[in-house]
Amino acid sequence: MEAQAKVMTPALYVVATPLGNLGDITLRALEVLRGADVIACEDTRHTRRLLEHYDIRATLFAVHEHNEAAAAEKLLALLALGKSVALVSDAGTPAVSDPGARAVAAVRGAGYPVIPLPGANAAIAALSASGINDPHFLFYGFLPTKPGTRRAAIERLKPVAAALVFYEAPHRISETLADLAELLEPARELVIARELTKLFEQIARMPLIEGPAWLAGDDNRRRGEFVLIVSAPPPEEDLPPAALATLKLLLAELPLKQAVRLAGEISGASRNSLYQRALAWKSELPETL
Repeated sequence: MEAQAKVMTPALYVVATPLGNLGDITLRALEVLRGADVIACEDTRHTRRLLEHYDIRATLFAVHEHNEAAAAEKLLALLALGKSVALVSDAGTPAVSDPGARAVAAVRGAGYPVIPLPGANAAIAALSASGINDPHFLFYGFLPTKPGTRRAAIERLKPVAAALVFYEAPHRISETLADLAELLEPARELVIARELTKLFEQIARMPLIEGPAWLAGDDNRRRGEFVLIVSAPPPEEDLPPAALATLKLLLAELPLKQAVRLAGEISGASRNSLYQRALAWKSELPETL
């Protein structure tokens, strides 16, 4: 077959595989996996289940975060022998918040071709179903695991004028959502996508500030692999200094909604803008209110 002859060319084929639903693999990916001399995979047991489903018999070896440097040398040796190698991760697109980037860099650095096979990607799948229509997005991947470093990273991302896209693991999802809700503007929207393409897939959208309570509302919501999308920061609307001063004085004495209503009536400023500013103050500087 022509497709199989192409696979025999010495090259590294970066192959996207399904997130969960095995039907999401592409025809081209199946051709490459059938024709490759060797398949380099994150977990041989996981990949073997996929291959068995499609009756593909192949030689496998592991490329994961703990052996990637040594595995890159093995890849180069195979390519030097004229072999074709398919690189896969456990799910989705390799080298995107998954092992593989260092191996790809080594192969490219040695002058061998690297051929991408597009397919499943959790971040793009979640974005496509989120309903968030910001013109730009920033894919961050996994936030740092240490609380202080994670919070510092979120603070640096706060002014970025784009939707923010994160991956998160189930054992850290509660802490990460709490930090996002505390440190980013409460007016921003949050989409929580979990177990994409799997039996218990769930995609929920809500104001960011409601995220921790939603997660705590059902133990099952903390299971699975997560994509989190936070909408871009709300546009800053210039408010007259007198309106801001009035709002701050009223917030010191009255509930937020009542203070906003009165500040709007007194100053003539946009009530919605005053409300967003009050929420930001309440989130960032609660001691002043």
